[in-house]
Amino acid sequence: MKKTLYTLAMMAAFAWTSCESKSSDEATAEITETSQEVIPGQYGAEFAEGEVMTPAQLVSKLEGTDSYTGQIMGEIKEVCTKKGCWLTMDLPNGESMRVTFKDYGFFVPATSQGFPILLEGVATRVETDVETLRHFAEDQGKSAEEVAEITEPKVEITFEATGVIIKDKA
Repeated sequence: MKKTLYTLAMMAAFAWTSCESKSSDEATAEITETSQEVIPGQYGAEFAEGEVMTPAQLVSKLEGTDSYTGQIMGEIKEVCTKKGCWLTMDLPNGESMRVTFKDYGFFVPATSQGFPILLEGVATRVETDVETLRHFAEDQGKSAEEVAEITEPKVEITFEATGVIIKDKA
């Protein structure tokens, strides 16, 4: 468990510094590249659809264990507006699940909000620190006041995807 939490904390720190370390020209180029019209398809490692959990089943599963490896089907709620390096999905308990991509190895289009998605990877219950939560809020375009209001770490479900399939909207 500690190894998993350490790994996730290191990934979050890497993702945070990677988003922030680009020059404005590099960031503009990446935004332009990832802001193209969403073309449903596969991103990251290829995989075949297998036994799929819903977000409700995932929440129930994680009540009895620290992690789950497999596939989750849901809908994209928000995407990192800087380069598509993370996304969120709604959970039935009113929370959101943040999805990052293994080894920062791929991104999804920044315009993919509202599309159905199939994820393959590992879901884990973690505590996210204030600095990372503030970084995510900035990536979402929240105001300085909203970012400053984040003062407590948050226990949440996160998902590290090895691959995703963005499906056509119904």
